[in-house]
Amino acid sequence: MMEYRPGEVIVEAGSWGDSATADILRNLPGVPRRTVEDAGGVSASRDTLVLARHRGKFLKQCQGSGAEMCCNYFIASYAWNCHFGCTYCVLQSYLDGSGIVVCTNIEDFLGDIGRTLAESPDRTFRIGTGELADSLALDPITGYSRRVVPFFARLPNGILELKTKSDRVANLEGLEHGGRTVVSWSMNSRRICRSEEACAATLEERLAAADRCRRWGYRIGFHFDPIVHYEGWEEEYREVVRMIFSVVDPGDVAWISLGALRFTPHLRERLIERHPGSRLPWGEFVPGHHGKLRYFRPVREEIYRKMNSWIHECAPGVLVYLCMESRLVWERSLGCGVRDARHLSDCLDAAPLCRFRS
Repeated sequence: MMEYRPGEVIVEAGSWGDSATADILRNLPGVPRRTVEDAGGVSASRDTLVLARHRGKFLKQCQGSGAEMCCNYFIASYAWNCHFGCTYCVLQSYLDGSGIVVCTNIEDFLGDIGRTLAESPDRTFRIGTGELADSLALDPITGYSRRVVPFFARLPNGILELKTKSDRVANLEGLEHGGRTVVSWSMNSRRICRSEEACAATLEERLAAADRCRRWGYRIGFHFDPIVHYEGWEEEYREVVRMIFSVVDPGDVAWISLGALRFTPHLRERLIERHPGSRLPWGEFVPGHHGKLRYFRPVREEIYRKMNSWIHECAPGVLVYLCMESRLVWERSLGCGVRDARHLSDCLDAAPLCRFRS
């Protein structure tokens, strides 16, 4: 895995009063730094770390909310951009070439979440931090997991998901998590990891990190997204499923999601331009939900049906769900496991808090 060490740190003037700023800079000795009045107007390359205060709400509903089979997920972002540079990453559509931004007003981040959850005490909130940045790749620098995980342990109606392609989990050891944090890994076939996710942790590194978190009492999640359809995909993805359950007991897994490769036409153009060696944009795609290019529906159904069968061969009771798919695709791929979007949300809300053994 490629370590992140910025060539420069830009500090917004208002961030100097935040304790997080001092903590982050302490972890970056010798890195040049400069102060700007307003980081919003700064143009910086990806090897520049920008420390700034976020002035809006941190907690937002996932863009998939409102879809026919939406899992009712919430996003809480305290960082933007990623140094892994995976070829298919949607961030390159609007953040590519920008510096990595970390919000220093972590107290406001926690306060926003706390107030929102307190206003709806009878509702469970599943909240992920991995939408606009990897949840853990920068954690050795920021140490934010040491603030966020214990905070969620005290929330009776909150579940935190830390989603990553890294193996940077050391800060999670010994934290009081109360069973309310799920640590999840984005997974792919060995071929796709090597060709499209070259700067992220290897499959073996991700699984070793999952094993460590399992031993520390965390529930584990896996996200096969994007699944890429190519000659020989069946054997290679089935191998990854077997690898997972050779390391992790099914009872430690909260959920596994499946999503086939998809991208906007603009992202496809960016992929061709910036990653000419990638084969991803040359598959057979049709316009689908939200105007995204997707595999034909029968191809997606075949992918999900086979992945689901391989997972349940190893772990019959593990909850498997689809990302951004219609009710028809659910029924044809997974059967009638969930009735509707509300039932799906209820199943996912309960999954981290219950354990089973196959």
